Amino acid sequence: MNATGGANGNAETRRAHGDAAAKPAYVIGHVTVKNPQRWAEYRSKVPATLVEWGGELVLRGIRRAVWDGDHAHTDTVVLRFASLDAATNWHESAAYQALIPLRHEAADVDLIVFEG
Repeated sequence: MNATGGANGNAETRRAHGDAAAKPAYVIGHVTVKNPQRWAEYRSKVPATLVEWGGELVLRGIRRAVWDGDHAHTDTVVLRFASLDAATNWHESAAYQALIPLRHEAADVDLIVFEG
């Protein structure tokens, strides 16, 4: 038994802060920019919101081709978190929620989270 009272510690704390047993989560944003200046402002503010939750920017790219199917968006962003809980906590945080109106003004975004 450890200091948290359980044999394996507090499961929620482990998941939120990168427990090896937790699966990583990926937040994928498919983006079509409407206002480049506002999008640049939004992009400059997001990294500070990731720090508390251990999020990292994996990819920020511009579509070059669609080899199969349809994909209307021009840009894609991929964020990685240690767990689904950490990703959810980031998305629901006051810091990130404050940026959503700016995001809506700047771009059309489909924001999806995957666990894996």
